[in-house]
Amino acid sequence: MLIPLLRRYLAPYRVPIAVVLALQVVQTIANLYLPGLNADIIDRGIVEGDIGYIWRTGAIMTAVTVLQVVTTIAAVYVGARVAMALGRDLRAGVFDAVESFAARELAELGAPTLITRGTNDVQQVQLLVFMALTLLVSAPIMAFGGVFMALRQDVELSGLLLVVLPVLIVSVGLIIRRMRPLFRVMQGRIDDLNDVMREQVQGVRVIRAFVTEEREARRFGAANQAYFDVAVAVGRVMALMFPTVMLVMNASVVLATWFGGYRIASGDLQVGTLTAFQNYLVQILMAVMMATFMLMLWPRAEVSAERITEVLETEPSIRAADDALDVAVMRGEVVISRASFAYPGAEQDVLHEVDLVARPGETTAVIGSTGSGKTTVLNLVPRLFDVTSGSVTLDGHDLRRLDPEAVWAAIGLVPQKAFLFSGTIGSNLRFGRTDASDDDLWEALQVAQARDFVEALPEGLDAPVTQGGTNFSGGQRQRLAIARAVVKRPKVYLFDDSFSALDYATDAALRAALHPITRDAAVITVAQRVSTIRGADRIVVLDEGRVVGTGTHHDLMESCDVYREIVLSQLTEEEAA
Repeated sequence: MLIPLLRRYLAPYRVPIAVVLALQVVQTIANLYLPGLNADIIDRGIVEGDIGYIWRTGAIMTAVTVLQVVTTIAAVYVGARVAMALGRDLRAGVFDAVESFAARELAELGAPTLITRGTNDVQQVQLLVFMALTLLVSAPIMAFGGVFMALRQDVELSGLLLVVLPVLIVSVGLIIRRMRPLFRVMQGRIDDLNDVMREQVQGVRVIRAFVTEEREARRFGAANQAYFDVAVAVGRVMALMFPTVMLVMNASVVLATWFGGYRIASGDLQVGTLTAFQNYLVQILMAVMMATFMLMLWPRAEVSAERITEVLETEPSIRAADDALDVAVMRGEVVISRASFAYPGAEQDVLHEVDLVARPGETTAVIGSTGSGKTTVLNLVPRLFDVTSGSVTLDGHDLRRLDPEAVWAAIGLVPQKAFLFSGTIGSNLRFGRTDASDDDLWEALQVAQARDFVEALPEGLDAPVTQGGTNFSGGQRQRLAIARAVVKRPKVYLFDDSFSALDYATDAALRAALHPITRDAAVITVAQRVSTIRGADRIVVLDEGRVVGTGTHHDLMESCDVYREIVLSQLTEEEAA
């Protein structure tokens, strides 16, 4: 998976990569040229006492060294830019893929692993590319060039390479083989650690309320220890790498000095030649060591690339059909016909042949006991899920034949759990419509019964909002979420138990203010509170995923026992009448 991923995302950077390759070739050739010059200084300058030759050759060595330094700096700079650009593009690719996921894909993969894949996994691939462009490119050039130059110096001494290189390659290969499965486990443990930490941060108030800090600390400690254990196991294996390479390298130098010393004593070899050969031998082994370092990074980067590719290649279950209709939603009439739905992996349907109609200018309410499928019905309208049988139509068009963007543009959703984004009140409200004026925002706040508390803030519309809107109360967040939907002025309003955090007076005032705003739109409201929906034009009663009654409040009080039980659990007979 790593090679196809790099081939795809490095394609736009062919020119910079070519520049890096050229610079690395120049600096490697310069590096290989220096030991030969050093040998000449010893054999033809020092031994023969030619001071002028020493100065001339030393000047050449200085120029070659300067060239090597300049090309190395330039190669690292360009290589770093390419690696950072790759990381940017990979993160953007993962983010775009996650943004296209439906609720099904998000539930299957989970937020913690998606965060890890978009950050830590991308970092591993980015690091590999950076090290490859700055080290690995020069390693094979230096290795083969070093072998060639060593052969030029002395063929007999070069026979050491036939023993040293296989030993080094086999030793390193055995270590790498052990590291790859450990890296896969490590990335999974990072997911688990993120999962536990994210859950505990979000649920800190519940943890404190039930005095379970010690239990949660032990739970986090177990996840932390699991990651620690595999990290230590990886570290133990990695710790063998450099000692092995250094052992082989030092043993090689000792052997070269030993055999070379005998040949110098017999007059078959010059001191400068032995010195140059030793330098080339070290360069060859250094090249192998650099390649070894890359091989240490490769298994983890490969595992990370597989995880990234899994996200990139996951096909969203909700997407535009190839023959999707490019039509604008003009009226906003919603018809759910004999719709059934089952969550992935569930043994039975959550909804069974549900029928619902929501017309422009009317309010359709959905009520039922907990777990009856109210929110699931609502989620079918913006196509957060597709029905497993039956159909959902908008203005007479099946949602599966419409472009999802056109569907979402026509819908204003206020979820059960009001969520605000970090920024300001104004920036959150403009999620509904980016070109909305301040007057439009204040009008929406007025409708949502939120104008008073926003005006009381010193910054007004510019008042800061923390992530999730945690610096506001639950009721304030709900009213701001309703105002955000009002700013959009959609054709269909979806309220998923959006009035539950409001007191009765605010609830009644808000619904009264909404009525003229939603006069030309279809409104679907899910609620637990009977007083919120008793004035609806149409009430759909759900029980265990089935429609057991449809009509007005008075009709259902006479004809639907389930509805009557819900009403009488909240109101007296007189209030219900």
